[in-house]
Amino acid sequence: MILLQNARIASENSPVLLEGDVLIVEGKIQDIGSNLTVPKGARVIDARGRVLMPGMFDAHVHFRAPGFENKETITTGSEAAINGGVTGVVMMPNTRPALDSATAVATVLENAKDRSRIPVYTSGCVTKDRQGKELAEIEGMRELGVKMLTDDGDTTADPAVLLRAMQYATEFGMFFASHCEVPELAGPRALNEGVMSYRLGIKGSPACAEEIIIDRDIRLAHAAGAHVHIQHVSSKLGMETIRWWKSRGDVRVTAEVAPHHLLFTDEHIGDYDTNYKMNPPLRTQADCDALLEGLIEGVFDLIATDHAPHTPFEKSQDFISAPNGITGLDTALVSLYHHFVRPGKFGWDLVVKRYSAEPRRLMGLPVAAIEVGQQAECVLFDPEAETTFTREFMKSKSQNTPFIDQTLKGRVDLVILGTEILLER
Repeated sequence: MILLQNARIASENSPVLLEGDVLIVEGKIQDIGSNLTVPKGARVIDARGRVLMPGMFDAHVHFRAPGFENKETITTGSEAAINGGVTGVVMMPNTRPALDSATAVATVLENAKDRSRIPVYTSGCVTKDRQGKELAEIEGMRELGVKMLTDDGDTTADPAVLLRAMQYATEFGMFFASHCEVPELAGPRALNEGVMSYRLGIKGSPACAEEIIIDRDIRLAHAAGAHVHIQHVSSKLGMETIRWWKSRGDVRVTAEVAPHHLLFTDEHIGDYDTNYKMNPPLRTQADCDALLEGLIEGVFDLIATDHAPHTPFEKSQDFISAPNGITGLDTALVSLYHHFVRPGKFGWDLVVKRYSAEPRRLMGLPVAAIEVGQQAECVLFDPEAETTFTREFMKSKSQNTPFIDQTLKGRVDLVILGTEILLER
């Protein structure tokens, strides 16, 4: 039994933080109010000045298992999530072997039960081994609870194959998550085409390589009557394309934006810093501004990190050879607070809606909320404390992040899931 006193409670439905006490009994929220009586045997936590919010949910993570456990494991990835106030995740299927069959999915879900303290879900491949040629074992994966189909890491190259998959799987209530990229245009997938690529002497990836497939895959979903979810949008025109399709009202399209595409530009690459190398690449300040506008407006349904760990050796290679991607689970919530909530660019209601409620809705899961009768799935956040992202602080097996050794305002102090305190600082 836990009584959190004087917490400032965040909700997706209100920009105003409600101050009150929250009583948790046997893993459920039993009462919310002012000056609640302390029950006998209850542990009292003074939450004065701190924000109590639902646990975050990240619908786009790479836990690298099976096949790449030198980068991340289900255990280390889920501990990084807890460290950042995230209490549920969806893994991508670009593993080795790829998650393209019932057998592969069953194995990884069984491992997750034993190795994670939070719920771990997985997507499944659209095509066998993500090769874009033959449909994966969609029915078998659906029977195991897979909702999201994606060849993430690559585009499903053949539109006829993707259309057929959409026509087939939509009947079962599944949806498609699209990594949008024309490989022939993307070049070595190193950085955005523009001033920085010319300055560094590396062939850049133009934004149109992404935008063409955004439009293509939404058109295919329109033709098939399918739901398509556009992953990690990085460009102004990409956002505007999604906005236009949504305004039509005749196709189900959702979209996500990653914190790094809101925060960083290709200028941050500086002297070939591979911690700023990702795919889609960082683009310009105008793109960052447009993506923020799209998030506030609701063009983007959710925030997702695209948590992509790589070993120090891999990231120490030259800029073209180093793999794309950065970690994000340890850092996302604090960085969103420091860069956007604290300066007043958006409120806690947007964070809760886009990084907790909407990702769960996307997956057909119950939404976590600080409400009487709900399971306790909550995060206590101190807005006046600081977090320094040292290698020792972070729980991911890899620390390939631009935030390494940076100190930001805000700290995740407590994470509760049901009857368990998963984290307490």
